[in-house]
Amino acid sequence: MPAPTIDPTQRDPQAVAPTDSYRPADRVWVYRGGTWRAGVVETVSPRAATVTYRPNSARGTGVDTLTALYMCPRADVDPLLDRVPQRL
Repeated sequence: MPAPTIDPTQRDPQAVAPTDSYRPADRVWVYRGGTWRAGVVETVSPRAATVTYRPNSARGTGVDTLTALYMCPRADVDPLLDRVPQRL
C-alpha cells in the first residue's frame, strides 16, 4: 500500500483511528513537512503518539509527537526503519 495522498485536514474525522488504538512498534504513515512518511510508533496516550519516522529518503530518522489526524496505518515494510525479528 503506497503512502496516502490525502491532506490530513481533509480526512473524514469518523475514519481517523484514535491515537490509543495504535501500539508500540506499529507501522504507520506520518504527515510531516507536507508529505506522508514511513514511521513506527514508540509510545501512545489517549491524545498523542511518539513516532520515529524517516524525514526524507536518507537513513536518518526523526522523532515527533503526533495526534491521530496526522497518522494512519502502514502495511508496507520500510527496510531502513522497521524492526525485523532476528532469526535464530
